[in-house]
Amino acid sequence: MTAAQLSVVALAVVIAASFFSRINVGILAVALAGPVALHAAGWSPDEVLRLFPAPLFLTLLGVTLLFGVAQANGAMAALTHGMLRLAGGRARWVPALFFLLACAVSTVGPGAIATLALLAPLGMAAGVRAGIPPLLTALMLGNGANAGNLSPFSAVGVIVADGMGAAGLTGHQWTVWAANFTAHLLVALVAWALFGGPRLWRETTRVALDAAVPFDGRHRVTLAVIALFVLAVTVLKAHIGLTAFAGVAFLLLVGVGDDAATLKQVPWAVLVMVCGVSVLIGVLEKTGGMSLFSDLLARIATPASVNGVIAFVTGTISTYSSTSGVVYPTFLPTVSDVVARLGGGSALEVALSINVGAALVDVSPLSTLGALCIAALPKGGDEKRLFRQLLLWGTSMTVVGALFCQFCIGWFIR
Repeated sequence: MTAAQLSVVALAVVIAASFFSRINVGILAVALAGPVALHAAGWSPDEVLRLFPAPLFLTLLGVTLLFGVAQANGAMAALTHGMLRLAGGRARWVPALFFLLACAVSTVGPGAIATLALLAPLGMAAGVRAGIPPLLTALMLGNGANAGNLSPFSAVGVIVADGMGAAGLTGHQWTVWAANFTAHLLVALVAWALFGGPRLWRETTRVALDAAVPFDGRHRVTLAVIALFVLAVTVLKAHIGLTAFAGVAFLLLVGVGDDAATLKQVPWAVLVMVCGVSVLIGVLEKTGGMSLFSDLLARIATPASVNGVIAFVTGTISTYSSTSGVVYPTFLPTVSDVVARLGGGSALEVALSINVGAALVDVSPLSTLGALCIAALPKGGDEKRLFRQLLLWGTSMTVVGALFCQFCIGWFIR
């Protein structure tokens, strides 16, 4: 077998282990990536080590440390209490609140990753407190953030517009946003129906709120730093992870946080899981394993089926790779050529199918959005169970995205 084929097999083993074993699959992923890269591909150890996703690790670590200070000193509990009051203490409204808030913030500029980095720690904690299953909370936050991710104001929206422009498709920014928003709204409604929404609605229960959650000086300073962090990320376009580290350092230096208590809030097992799997994904990409999926497109697509097929292919790749960094820049500029080679089809429909198909799977724990939700799960939560649930959901979205694009994507250009 070639290195590309072995990397695909290794990934299949890791996915199977995530369902049927309690081992941290990040450890297994690195253990399998090594032999494939060193022996089958002939790489040096340094080439393998360079695949460690340092930017993702630092971003997750910085964000979890910043909100770890707020959790450890009680500021997060007070803020969570206030957010639940926005729903009048009624648990039935909390999932919708999460989706709409995440979508609105993402649309105006930060994009999905920045939005979820800001909202996931608060939202996951509020969801647990409201008695909402962690999977439902993660899906409402993730799909809400992703629903606004392709607006003309977001970084990913700019990447999409640039890629479509290279294919001669300009001036469709809000069509792109509308198609992406509709798809995510529909799957969010399905998630609500499947994972506890109807029960919450029928019970009409109120969230048990404390009689009083006073703010002291430490809470005010902590929340002020978090507010500055939000402004820096959304307005100044500051790097999420590095800005978070600056905020953490300030809070520790002025004495409103304790470093030992803060470090205990970091979900180290999740970081190992996500970053370890990312190393294997890097081997998959660089050995040509990804091309095994891409090459299949030309063989099985027809003008009548290309929308669904390309949504499935890009969704599959996006499950294990970067949507904005790999899928969009690679596939969107080729849209016109694909249509020409097939001898039919709509280039705009194909482009929208790439956008939606790749985005719907991004709540997978192998993507940053899913990783942020897992990292934000309050202490005592079952991270491995949520990892498996999000992986199954993200994988199923390859099929859901394909069906949506095959039968519905044409509605947005008529």
